[in-house]
Parts: sequence; C-alpha cells; structure tokens
Amino acid sequence: MKVSKKSDYALRVLFSLVEKYGTGPISIRELAAENDVPKSFLEHILLDLKEMGWVNSASGKYGGYFLSKSPDEIRMGQVVRRFENNLAPINCVSVLQYEKCDQETKCRFRRIFLQIRNDTASMMDNATLASVYAGSPVQLQEVMDQELVGGDGI
Repeated sequence: MKVSKKSDYALRVLFSLVEKYGTGPISIRELAAENDVPKSFLEHILLDLKEMGWVNSASGKYGGYFLSKSPDEIRMGQVVRRFENNLAPINCVSVLQYEKCDQETKCRFRRIFLQIRNDTASMMDNATLASVYAGSPVQLQEVMDQELVGGDGI
C-alpha cells in the first residue's frame, strides 16, 4: 500500500496537533509551514478532518485549528481510510473496492496480498495517534538494514 500526498499531509498535520494538544489553536499558516504542506491544499484537508470530527477551529487573531478529540480516540486506520478509501494492496482483496479477477480461482499469491491487507488494517486500526506519537522517528539505518530488507529493490 502506498499512501497519497493527501493522507501523508493529513497525518503530518494531525501529529503537529497531537504535539500541541491542549495548548490552544494553531494557525493554518503555521501548520502549513511546519509540515511542508501547500496552504491551499491544507485547507481542503482540514475541512475533511473537521468533517470527521477530529479537528475543530477557532476564529480570530489567535485562532486556528486544534484536535477536537483526544489523540487516544483517533486511529491511523481511520485517517488513511478517509483519504484512501482502501488499505488493500490490490483490488481483488479489497472490501470497498473489490474487483473480480479472472485468475481468482487459481491465484496463489492473492493470499499473501490478503494477509498484507489484514495485517496492515490490524496494525493501523490498533495504532492511535497518541501511541504512534509516543514512539520515536524511524532512523535511516532502520530503513536500510539489510537483515530486514530481505532483498534488493525494496
């Protein structure tokens, strides 16, 4: 699964709001600059987040956006599904965007993609913004660790 820029930006902004949870609103200008998100694109994302009840806004000189729910109540799976509609790597194992494939009755590798979908959904649905924020950022050596990569071109 590869997430879109919209999901990426939504998660960036949500984690900025988690970081400042309970300290008051953050301006859209500050959120855009801090997260390298185009302000015009961020406006649409924040409207979606607001529609979901995850963020709210305050107007005025010191206005901006803030989390309207506790970081313990928002799960990464919810956020990604809002913007992607799908966690499945291929459509023949998707619930929401299922597409029949003429190879379904004999396909062996489909099972692996189904397991990937299930494992991804489980991990993301169990990951609250609070629990993810409590972790540490991924280091480059973790990404490049040859023992974990298991093959060229990952």
